[in-house]
Amino acid sequence: MKLLTAIQPTNLLQIGNYFGALKPATELQREHKLFMMIADYHAITVGVPPKLTENIYFATAAYLAAGINPKKSVIFQQSQVPAHTELAWILETQTAMGEASRMTQFKDKAGAKSDRVSVGLFAYPMLMAADILLYDTEGVPVGEDQKQHVELTRDLAERFNKKFGETFTVPKPIIRERGSRIKALNDPEKKMSKSSPSAKSYLSIMDDEDLIAKKIRSAVTDSDPSITNDDARPGLKNLLTLFHLVTGEAMETIVQQYNGKGMKTLKDDLAEALILHLSPLQAEIKGWMDNKDELKKIIQIGSEGAATLADEKLHTVKKHLGIVL
Repeated sequence: MKLLTAIQPTNLLQIGNYFGALKPATELQREHKLFMMIADYHAITVGVPPKLTENIYFATAAYLAAGINPKKSVIFQQSQVPAHTELAWILETQTAMGEASRMTQFKDKAGAKSDRVSVGLFAYPMLMAADILLYDTEGVPVGEDQKQHVELTRDLAERFNKKFGETFTVPKPIIRERGSRIKALNDPEKKMSKSSPSAKSYLSIMDDEDLIAKKIRSAVTDSDPSITNDDARPGLKNLLTLFHLVTGEAMETIVQQYNGKGMKTLKDDLAEALILHLSPLQAEIKGWMDNKDELKKIIQIGSEGAATLADEKLHTVKKHLGIVL
């Protein structure tokens, strides 16, 4: 099966990106053809991030350090494949304003300022559809917040196929369970995000030992000292989820181990487990970041391979539209 997944190089990656996308991708590449995209055009929809070039290198280094093999999977940079934006325009002509207006992520990000955000943010789902459809992608590993965009992609593929002839593979969303429910440390009602204005809300995969310990100690929980696996206690549930992801132990096993020991002991041990788990990854990333020439070469080779496939699909699209002379 062909799968496509992507990370925006908007900042250093947080722990949710690692457990929700990077680690599962290393498992998926064993049995599937995996396209790993650095989504730099998506990253500029709400303004050009600072240190964008550095972040592109970092995303690549993180892919490699996590175990993505560039000889087996395609690591590529979105902006190096012009077919993405060209197909996005074609798909925009096939998308109704009502469909685009119903995208909940646009509403969430735009908020009350929808008349002042970029047109790019509004058109984001059509570019995402182009990303997916260019490679005959069959499955798209996404979090629940991106499921609606994959459903729009399916609608656009089916509509185009019906109007212009069989052109696109209709993809299906693969909802990520592992790591997809990590919440902000300072507000466990919200999803953890590396774009949060408060660094206290997330754990960067590059945070040092002292910072990890400090953030975990200050993570919002509640006044109940008991350790329970209870959805009504989202702060504690979030820490238990992190513990489960780091150690692989079942949530109920962790609860049994720490019930009666108190929140402080749980937090201290979780911080230590996170430090031990992240240290080898951090060292591997730093090694890659010290060799940007090799990172650039890997990006270019992957992007050239992706462009070859994307150009073939775009030519078919144009032929079916009737604009190939």
